[in-house]
Amino acid sequence: MQANRMKARFAAGEPAFGLSVMIPSAQIVEMAAGVGFDWVLIDCEHGTVGLETMEQMVMAADAAGITPIVRPQSNSTADILQAMDRGAMGVQVPHISTAAAARAAVQAVKFHPQGTRSLAAGTRASGYGYRGSMSEFTADANRETLVCIQIEDEEALPNIDEILAVEGVDVFFIGPSDLSQSMGHPGDPKSPRVAQAIDETLAKIVAAGRTPGMPATAEAVQVALAKGVRYIYTHLPVVLGAGAKAFFRNAREAAAAKA
Repeated sequence: MQANRMKARFAAGEPAFGLSVMIPSAQIVEMAAGVGFDWVLIDCEHGTVGLETMEQMVMAADAAGITPIVRPQSNSTADILQAMDRGAMGVQVPHISTAAAARAAVQAVKFHPQGTRSLAAGTRASGYGYRGSMSEFTADANRETLVCIQIEDEEALPNIDEILAVEGVDVFFIGPSDLSQSMGHPGDPKSPRVAQAIDETLAKIVAAGRTPGMPATAEAVQVALAKGVRYIYTHLPVVLGAGAKAFFRNAREAAAAKA
């Protein structure tokens, strides 16, 4: 099993920048690598990515040299297993509000003795059984796979200290959209009450010596980095939209100058 470049970056105190993709396309994953992203989030919770395409997108990421992380449809053990058996280097598990749920996510990703992930011969994750023994695969997987949990419900906020104490979690990701909704301000993470909750939670993650994650636009990424966020992604439509706006701004200015 290959080394997880993201985990190496976090261990060195460096950020990793990703692109969230909800559209079933291995070609977009290749493009993400081509323009310089460190990793790709293959979003099966909010996107239209099915199992077969998920595996193809993971393969594209591997071939292009970026890290494939999957957001499963839910935090269920079955959904997490499907992502891991496709060869994902980690998962971003949605809606984790308690320490018990965080431990369950770790258990679903890791093999014995760190977890209870189901083990099967011949999966893509194991190299189809052609790259060493099963015991070597399980040891490598336990070392290299990444567990990211999403803090995105108001219910999680009073439990954050207990959640941060859970061993085996690599990234504590704050989901501003669902958090704002659960706090009564849907789609407005800048609402004072929501913004305060985000800042306080980020501060606790950093103080605990753990790795925080959040999405960020080009305009917000410097602020996120200044607050200690290291696991950062932006969305494909945001990148496409920014490029289109720049193109049309320049094109219309040039057209108006010729008129």
